[in-house]
Amino acid sequence: MGYKVHRLDLKMDKDRGKLEDYLNSLKGEIISIVPNVNPTFRPMGATAKVNFLFIIEKVK
Repeated sequence: MGYKVHRLDLKMDKDRGKLEDYLNSLKGEIISIVPNVNPTFRPMGATAKVNFLFIIEKVK
């Protein structure tokens, strides 16, 4: 058994369907989804933004 790490670039507020389609197209078992979170500072306060996801898949 082995593992594959996939990188999926997306915008969390717009690409929900893209993420769903991508996850359903994977053949192996999804072990973990790790977001890359970057802090963003705006005049009203600090927020965070997700630029991409690492998806770890277990393959047979």
